[in-house]
Amino acid sequence: MDISRPDLKAKKVRHQRLWIAGGAAALIALSVLLSQLRPSAPTVSRASVWVDTVKRGEMLREVRGPGVLVPTEIRWIAAESNARVERVLVKPGAAVTADTVIAQLANPELSEQLLSARTEVAAAEADLVARQVGLDNQLLDLQAAAASSDSDLQSAQLQADAEQELAAKGIVSKLQAKRSQLSAELAQTRVKLDAERVPNFRRNMAAQLTAEQARLKQLRSTLSLRERQTEALNVRAGMAGVLQLVAVEEGQQVTAGANLARVARPDMLMAELQIAETQAKDLRLDLPARIDTRNGVVTGRVTRINPAVQGGNVQVDVVIDEALPPGARPDLSVDGSIEIERLTDVLYLGRPAFGAPESVLQLFVIDARGEAVQTRVKLGRASVSTVEILDGLKLGDQVLLSDTSQWASQPRIRVQ
Repeated sequence: MDISRPDLKAKKVRHQRLWIAGGAAALIALSVLLSQLRPSAPTVSRASVWVDTVKRGEMLREVRGPGVLVPTEIRWIAAESNARVERVLVKPGAAVTADTVIAQLANPELSEQLLSARTEVAAAEADLVARQVGLDNQLLDLQAAAASSDSDLQSAQLQADAEQELAAKGIVSKLQAKRSQLSAELAQTRVKLDAERVPNFRRNMAAQLTAEQARLKQLRSTLSLRERQTEALNVRAGMAGVLQLVAVEEGQQVTAGANLARVARPDMLMAELQIAETQAKDLRLDLPARIDTRNGVVTGRVTRINPAVQGGNVQVDVVIDEALPPGARPDLSVDGSIEIERLTDVLYLGRPAFGAPESVLQLFVIDARGEAVQTRVKLGRASVSTVEILDGLKLGDQVLLSDTSQWASQPRIRVQ
């Protein structure tokens, strides 16, 4: 028969309550401990990110851009008149002198115009000579008439004086003496008029000759134009250099003013650089530059900055101050860097992936435990690959410069 043991039952209940209380206390302690733990930081391989160290010293500010070498002296040769290309005598790449004939053109109409212009000039020269002779003869006639009038005046004056004396003695009537005096006065008037005709005719003569000479000058100018156009049918280089381009083919019809060929000086080159518009704000004339031709680096200076932006770039011309290395030729691709200024005794760092100049951004700074902590950093002036540090970093700090946007929500990451 079973014996009732109430003391054992009470002991069992006490043990259960103790276990429950202990489990609850342990659960509470574990919850408090877990709440105080930080979430696990993401881990990134050090080999997969770009890490740089904050430095102090001189920082070179410069901008870079690609470009090409172009001749500083280029001559485009244009057609003087409408013509047809008969022959192309020189091919691109050949060395030429100023008198080298590059191509020969033909224009039959121009030959006829040249012949007509020569005929008109010859006729005008003959007309001028004939007009000169005719006017000289007329002038001589006027001068002869003036001399004759002067002679008549003297004769009439002598007769009038003589009859005046005779009339005073009663030998000649006073009427006759009066008539002689009137004749002398009329002769004097004639002399005066003839004397005025001579200078007037000289002025008229000069005006007519000037008009004839102007007409002859115009015809000679037309003849000179036709001769120059005819001579220009032999297309000459016009300068010593290298023929870069022949823009026409044999048999092609060209119009006046059309470009036929291009000649350049291969020994006088400059660089045309394309600088991104975001980097061009600090550019100015005479800044020093370096041009990398991939066969050597040469120095130069900025001589022109295009005021317009094309395709997001600003064209900058750099004149080269020293001899170019072998292999440098027009249209050769080059890389150029332009020095803006040198900053002395500043904190600087490699340029972050998305670090704009004069901005504030969050960068991951690696601490002694190997964790990268997000830090607010203020940037200053920037160069191609470096940027000035104004606040947030100190000398020797190691900073992640790679794109860390995927961890932007993480206050820290572990770098291994």
